Amino acid sequence: MAPRVLISDKLSNAAVQIFKDKGIDVDFQPDVGKDKEKLAEIIGNYDGLAIRSATKATEKLIEKATNLKVIGRAGIGVDNVDIPAASRKGIIVMNTPFGNSITTAEHAIAMMFALARQIPQANESTHAGKWEKSKFMGVEITGKTLGIIGAGNIGSIVASRAIGLKMNVVAFDPFLTQERATQIGVRKVELDELFARADFITLHTPLTDKTRAIIDAAAFAKMKDGVRIINCARGGLIVESDLVEALKSGKVAGAGLDVFEEEPAKENPLFGMDNVVCTPHLGASTSEAQENVALQVAEQMSDYLNTGAVTNAINMPSISAEEAPVLKPFVKLAEMLGSFVGQVTDSPIREVEIIFDGATAEMNTRALVSAAISGLMRPQMPEANMVSAPLLAKERGVIVSEVRRDKSGVFDGYIMLRVKANDTTRTVAGTVFSDGKPRFIQIKGINIDAEIGRHMVYTTNIDKPGFIGALGTTLGASGVNIANFQLGRKEAGGDAIALLYVDGPVSDEVIKKLTEQPQIIRAKPLSFDVEG
Repeated sequence: MAPRVLISDKLSNAAVQIFKDKGIDVDFQPDVGKDKEKLAEIIGNYDGLAIRSATKATEKLIEKATNLKVIGRAGIGVDNVDIPAASRKGIIVMNTPFGNSITTAEHAIAMMFALARQIPQANESTHAGKWEKSKFMGVEITGKTLGIIGAGNIGSIVASRAIGLKMNVVAFDPFLTQERATQIGVRKVELDELFARADFITLHTPLTDKTRAIIDAAAFAKMKDGVRIINCARGGLIVESDLVEALKSGKVAGAGLDVFEEEPAKENPLFGMDNVVCTPHLGASTSEAQENVALQVAEQMSDYLNTGAVTNAINMPSISAEEAPVLKPFVKLAEMLGSFVGQVTDSPIREVEIIFDGATAEMNTRALVSAAISGLMRPQMPEANMVSAPLLAKERGVIVSEVRRDKSGVFDGYIMLRVKANDTTRTVAGTVFSDGKPRFIQIKGINIDAEIGRHMVYTTNIDKPGFIGALGTTLGASGVNIANFQLGRKEAGGDAIALLYVDGPVSDEVIKKLTEQPQIIRAKPLSFDVEG
């Protein structure tokens, strides 16, 4: 049956057609996002939800979304989606961060011109029949210094436009490398130096705990007198009450604001100030941008539902359409390795080290880490999945690390998990053979070649005669049929293991009988999702 997607906001007809062309059963109800009760009533029927800003994907709505796999936001902001709630349910949340980059950058440049030449005020005065030519004395942009806070995709576009206007551009961004700064033609500086040098300051950074109130009274004190401030990014980056005082004192000559601490902004102390230009969050509001983000979200959601490709996800590592077929069996392997350790470990897990050897080190390891952690946690937390597991592990204080290394054995590539619990450290390694099936190749440092089955039994023992007989006799007497088995040991008379592929689930009663055999130290029933 074809995947079903609900479009609950106004998206273009071209986006609807993309879903159809990709074989998606699409239901276009552009007004249902505003009807919370109706949306909650029908959301359980869909695999995907495509939205803009009108639909609020709250925790209550997500709880009703029993089949939902992906939420696609046409635009960059996902403030209207409860991402932790979606993550816990394994729902991928995607956005389209680049579809409105040019539009937002152009709006910031337009704001800068409006401030420099007081265009909105002069327009209003002229429409009123006044001819106040001497009142609206502006400043030139050429030769001035523009300070950009946040030199990502939008910030770099603003920089290129400003350089074209013959401005000097300085930028602050903790993730901006010197090589990238040179590439986009800006000078990389610390924040205080930006404040001291800039004639215009424009913000293009997300709102996080670190960037909230990044411009406050203390920041204004470090700026040039007569600086002009532009914010087309997020409300909350500027302390609005401090900005009001800076505008009144003349420290700030003007401000261009497209975003506010509270939106929709119906009342604000900045409204009515002569040196402030305000727009109602229009950064992405061009016909081209709205079309672009709609088409992008339709493509991304369709690719995920059809092939498993993950693009621009907020809560999941990206997996390109090209790598998805190659990565899929290794994702399954990583999940099974984690599941093995999770099933044989009874005490709380403290640390997880995931080693990627050879060819696997060149793969998308973020996706493989997520898969391994989901398999590890699922025996104790059945709701864990690739989306939610990293979050669940972090909440429980589990330390997760990864190591990539060159080929070190006979296999072109393999994955190894080293898991520390309260009372022990467990290791397991596996690879994918040419038939595409995951295999265990090492457990407890003991080499083994074991196909992974739906139902298995794992035992540890001392390598002594009579073990195989005791194992087979006990299982046979209990009606358990052994389809296949693999044995391994470090040395004669030392630690040994066995993995048995059996026809059905093995009860706790049978496991108890096995552990009563003197040759068997420990026995554990295992189950794996070999089809998923």
